[in-house]
Amino acid sequence: MTSSPARPGPGEGARGSGGAGPAARHGDALALLTAEFDGGRGVWRSAPAGGVCVADPEAARAVMGNRHGVVADTSDFYHHRNGVFGPRSAQVAVGRAARLLIQRHLRERQADLPRLVEELPAPRSEWPDAGNLLVLRHLRDVLLHPDAPPHLHTTVEAIVSRAVLAGARRRHSAPSRLLFRRRALSALHAEIRARQRAPLPPGHPAGPRDLVDVVVGGGGPTADPRELVEVYLSFLFATAGSIGFALGWSVLLLGTHPERAAAEPAWIVREALRLWPVAWLFARTPSRAQELGGVRVTPRDRLMVCSYLVHRHPGYWERPDEFVPERWAEAPPDAAYLPFGHGAHTCAGATVAVRLLEDLVGLLTRDRRVSVAPVTADSAGPQVGPALAPPRFTATLSRPDGCPERR
Repeated sequence: MTSSPARPGPGEGARGSGGAGPAARHGDALALLTAEFDGGRGVWRSAPAGGVCVADPEAARAVMGNRHGVVADTSDFYHHRNGVFGPRSAQVAVGRAARLLIQRHLRERQADLPRLVEELPAPRSEWPDAGNLLVLRHLRDVLLHPDAPPHLHTTVEAIVSRAVLAGARRRHSAPSRLLFRRRALSALHAEIRARQRAPLPPGHPAGPRDLVDVVVGGGGPTADPRELVEVYLSFLFATAGSIGFALGWSVLLLGTHPERAAAEPAWIVREALRLWPVAWLFARTPSRAQELGGVRVTPRDRLMVCSYLVHRHPGYWERPDEFVPERWAEAPPDAAYLPFGHGAHTCAGATVAVRLLEDLVGLLTRDRRVSVAPVTADSAGPQVGPALAPPRFTATLSRPDGCPERR
């Protein structure tokens, strides 16, 4: 589960194109920061982007790791509209319980993956939606256990359809999005309140049944259910959204670089996360006046740690803008690789996310050839929002002889 500095609510749309909405502003920021980065200076004040950009790997790790209290402590994952879910001990407990739940699920359902890959996506399918839906299908019982109310399963799938998949925002009017948001939040709020009133007993042998149990158990009976709903939505977007996007980038890069098709799935996934980190921008606030990478900053500044630029820093990577999965055959420069953040707030689910991605990439490419094509002529660049999503593209899975698979 990759972390992200922000995420939309149900019905708001994970990303969009054009206009002055959040996705457009994020896209402007990525373009501005990339244009300003010259590979020499690693920290600079960017007036157009509205903050101090951090692209130097060592400075980025100092900010994210915060070993010397250089920034105000915060979390990239547990934000809600009124602040940050806490205390920190509750965040740690929720993260650990979620990781164990997902690990158990992946272990028990490992045999299901080949069948899911055979069924979804089809030989010719539209991405990144196909990747989002594949991950959703595999982790559906983690998000909600099978005996949860049917209307709640419908609500969760509708949130993915209306707020994660490509073009979701454009398919629904503003009044429709607002009405759906109210209904979705109400349904999740009611479920969390019900489980707070009748929680699983401490030390229940089966453990939490799903991520709702995880959130309720970490928050306890007195936690504000509205805050717990938002924490649960963070899990929903991190699984069906972020993992699905990372899978999409892996497939897109393989399809546009067929000469790399024989690379190890682990190398492909890591190189995709290097070139296109889904969590590409982390916001922090300096705790005091200080110098960072030669730039004077104060608590009035906004630090923007850009992992996209850290991962392409020419001082740490050879051929930084090229897809070279074989570079991972040797130990990488850890200082310049932050796909899941760094320090105390590193994504708790990073290990399980990478494992799932490696399994899926291996199954998708085993005995198959991947070819891709853009959906439209102007869909070559990333879809930039709180998460860095692939452009819309069509992927075709073919047999080694080049013929499309028949199903």
